[in-house]
Amino acid sequence: MKLTLSVKLADGETYQVVTNLFVIISWERKMKRRASDLASGFGMEDLAYMAYEASKQQGHPVPISFDEFVKKLEDLEVVETASAVPTKEASGDN
Repeated sequence: MKLTLSVKLADGETYQVVTNLFVIISWERKMKRRASDLASGFGMEDLAYMAYEASKQQGHPVPISFDEFVKKLEDLEVVETASAVPTKEASGDN
């Protein structure tokens, strides 16, 4: 699953990040949950952790501590979602 997250910091800086497999696996390890659990919903801490990891991956300066990153957040939202496994188009030959 790929999520595009809009991150707004308390200092007014706004940017978007996109999750990748590394981010999702990091989230699974931290939260002790499976990615499939996201289908039943997720909380703000889940989104914040994914934004934190994705920000580090994509070169945005973040504090060493996740909690310090959360303190700097003003707003966080999902802009777009995409499946990591694209669906196969049905052919007319079935």
